[in-house]
Amino acid sequence: MDAAEVFTTLDLELQPDPARTVIRPFSFDYPEAFAAGKPNRAQAVASRLMALDRPMRERMLRLLHEAMRPRHRNVDQVFLRRFDEVRDAIGVTVEGEDDRLLVGAYFSQEYAFESAALFNPSIVAIPDQDPDDDRVAFLLSLRGVGEGHISSVTFRSGNWDGGTRLTVDSPSAQGVPPRIERDDDAGWVRLRSDDSEDISETVIFPILPSQRSGVEDLRLVRFTDHDGTQSVIGTYTAFDGRVARAELLRGIDVRTYEMRPLTGAMAGYKGMALFPRRIGDDFVMLGRQDNENIWLLRSDDLHHWERGEVIMRPRYPWEFVQIGNCGSPIELDEGWLVFTHGVGLVRGYCVGACLLDRDDPSKVLARTPSPLLFPSAEQRGGYVPNVTYSCGALLHRRRILLPYAIGDEHTAFATGSVDDLLGVMR
Repeated sequence: MDAAEVFTTLDLELQPDPARTVIRPFSFDYPEAFAAGKPNRAQAVASRLMALDRPMRERMLRLLHEAMRPRHRNVDQVFLRRFDEVRDAIGVTVEGEDDRLLVGAYFSQEYAFESAALFNPSIVAIPDQDPDDDRVAFLLSLRGVGEGHISSVTFRSGNWDGGTRLTVDSPSAQGVPPRIERDDDAGWVRLRSDDSEDISETVIFPILPSQRSGVEDLRLVRFTDHDGTQSVIGTYTAFDGRVARAELLRGIDVRTYEMRPLTGAMAGYKGMALFPRRIGDDFVMLGRQDNENIWLLRSDDLHHWERGEVIMRPRYPWEFVQIGNCGSPIELDEGWLVFTHGVGLVRGYCVGACLLDRDDPSKVLARTPSPLLFPSAEQRGGYVPNVTYSCGALLHRRRILLPYAIGDEHTAFATGSVDDLLGVMR
């Protein structure tokens, strides 16, 4: 069998949808050269609003409700929370819930978080399922791109039978902003999506200064620690418009998440993906720290990464420019299965795979000499042409479901067998 025949592409694609929006904070200030001697713009806007007569403010509130209530559940509470966040900055006394709503709305924006692209998927099985079920339920994360080329994380749920029967649940029309709790001493931000009635409503948009230009390429894994504790953990790239660094997201429950930066010499780079368990006493990750090779990283602290070594270098023409891991490794009896991406001619991205030793994952046992998935003639266009990419795959009874992005624009799915995949490795 040729490597290109291992996977069967399914007749299902996820496309960006400009109709899905979320309410997120909106901030503004004067350029530095024009700020001297002026109140801040927040004060100026609030003062103008409160100088309006009561009938005008009541009319504005009616218009706000007519526009926003049909599109967003509990939108009044969102605006009231936003008022609480800016209360100290506006320098104006605001009395009454109606006026607090209006002020909160002026400091909010409706953001189409997946209007331009919906791509770079990752996938994990939902915990606590019956292992005898023929179908496996999963959680799918996706990178959505909206106005300003800003990346957010959005989710889908679905189930798969191990063959060609794949269902991705239709997303809710709602997008729900998380409630943000900070603990600067502990170094984390907690996101509470209490208003989400479906996982597809949860949107993780940039919150920290390090994420100003995007929360990119979440790589999910179901992690089991030494004591048997299981959790869903994701590593992602935080981009501030200039510097990219790795950060970590941990699921506390289905509606609560914690985000915190990773530290150490190995953490200031893209593409890090956590193994689903410790090896020995160490947490272990893959990454592409030098933008050319695959690295293996070890640490006794999940949040601090100092040690790493190159374990896999470009060998074949489709990966001469760069090779990197896709998502987290998948444990098999034979070893750790890792999907890889290679960059070759005209910056074309293809998907391959390799097998690492279970006890010592620094040892590469085998790899695919040619790509498993690559841009076909009809898939070469897109927001970024010639790109096929994934941030993770799902194993179910020796079968693989591989969601993948096309052209940094939309998402497709392919299935194949572990045995066929291992059979084309060398």
